[in-house]
Amino acid sequence: MIKLGSTAIVAISCALFSTACSAPSQSGLASSDGLVLADGYELGGYNPVAGYGAAGEAKMYDGLLRIGGGDGLPPLEPALAVEVPTANDEATVWTATLRDGVVFSDGSTFDAADVVATYEAILDPASASEARSSFDMIDDVVAIDDSTVEFRLAYSYAPFPTKLLIGIVPSEAVAEPGLAAESPLNRAPVGTGPYVLVDLSPDRAEFEANENYWGGAPKVKKLTLLYVPDDNTRAQRMAAGDIDGTNLPPLLSQSLDGREGMTLSSNVSADWRGVSLPTNSPVTGNRDMRLALNLAVNRQAMIDGVLGGYGRPAATPVPSVFGESYEPTAVFEYDPAAARQILSDGGWLPGPDGIRARGGQRAEITVMYNSTDTVRRDLAQAFASDAVAVAVGVEVTLEALSWDRIDPRIGVDSTLLGGGEEPYDADTQAYRALDSSFVAPGVGSIYDNAADYSNPTVDAALDTGRRSLDPAVRAEAYREMQRAYVADPGYVFLVFLDHTYVSKDSDWTMSGPVLEPHSHGVTWGPWWSLQTWTRSS
Repeated sequence: MIKLGSTAIVAISCALFSTACSAPSQSGLASSDGLVLADGYELGGYNPVAGYGAAGEAKMYDGLLRIGGGDGLPPLEPALAVEVPTANDEATVWTATLRDGVVFSDGSTFDAADVVATYEAILDPASASEARSSFDMIDDVVAIDDSTVEFRLAYSYAPFPTKLLIGIVPSEAVAEPGLAAESPLNRAPVGTGPYVLVDLSPDRAEFEANENYWGGAPKVKKLTLLYVPDDNTRAQRMAAGDIDGTNLPPLLSQSLDGREGMTLSSNVSADWRGVSLPTNSPVTGNRDMRLALNLAVNRQAMIDGVLGGYGRPAATPVPSVFGESYEPTAVFEYDPAAARQILSDGGWLPGPDGIRARGGQRAEITVMYNSTDTVRRDLAQAFASDAVAVAVGVEVTLEALSWDRIDPRIGVDSTLLGGGEEPYDADTQAYRALDSSFVAPGVGSIYDNAADYSNPTVDAALDTGRRSLDPAVRAEAYREMQRAYVADPGYVFLVFLDHTYVSKDSDWTMSGPVLEPHSHGVTWGPWWSLQTWTRSS
């Protein structure tokens, strides 16, 4: 495998940018109330019913709650609710009191009927919402009066407040059942948020501050998002001073760090990358093989070489920022000698070409990764290199594919996956990755427990963690889950990413840090709470 260090990346970037390696233009945010950002993610799809903004990042919408900033696991704070909802003793009924005097961007008044309609639309099979399974604990949503909503759950669910981050839409917008992907909200969102979409094309979205925002009109009055899918093109436009900021992979971000007029920033995330090990494979279905592969991987070398230092090793889906819910002993040390011994003791013996076999089964696996993602490509290459180059003796074939070609094979071949879409509780971080309920056909999506992993101790701990309201009981359950998992892993979790961004220097006081989810476009980074920015002068 060929790896490029930071120096090489800088040289390549300057060759790409030509004269753009001079200082960038100082026009843009520093001299106006507007902001132009380039994003690598497609524009549109702005419908919460379809799952948009489930982690609370939407600028056009508010949820009942919102995330707070700071280091570590962020607090959940009131937004459209006046306080964090309270639960009954069994955590099966949650009551939310709503904020008065809030209006949607179309002028209609916000009340309990809108909350009920939003959640009912998400759960309606006619919506075919990708978010539906994430809210399957909800049995009923009832408007007690115009300012009070009661969520009645099908089972005890302690982390229910994390499900209140998704944006609320007007009841009129979802009055007629239909596919969420085809709703007008995708291109003409109507919310209570700090910004309003005023124009949308395939490569450009323009937003204006909501001057009637209940939280106060934002000081940054205009926000323009450009769709620029190619990483190098976004870096080039950043270097030329054409834009005020962008999201970039770590090494490419480092190529711009320290240049006059711009700053590299990063946010810690719960966004993991790992290789699934399908249990119905004759190779990865073997416990000894799964343990050995976890010991064979040099995670710190991946962080240094692929991520430029912007990341942390992962052994389970639970990162250290989860505090008392994190088990520090649940790790895999880099120990290829121990990996080889485990394989030999388990009957996986080297053949003439160095590749192991057991009972006539050759130790060879295929790892698929999305062809447009350079970080996944480089991590897959590093994984393949470690499995063979350190003489562990497992042959790894890599396939770069589109997701529509990966999906039908995900239960058979290994896949370089990512997770951490809802990282504000250990349950939402780990349950869908590991619980065996998703092994049953038709339960969840193909990415829920993609390895078809099953471990009764892990299942029991996950169940305790989601049903108890006692923080100490929950924390111990998640620590037990991690201890049981590392004794019998179902993936090779590799790294937690730090998401990296480059922004033009300005006289604005920007957002502080926040724990980020799997998504990491320019709705995150230093812009995650853009509506709170103030000028320092």
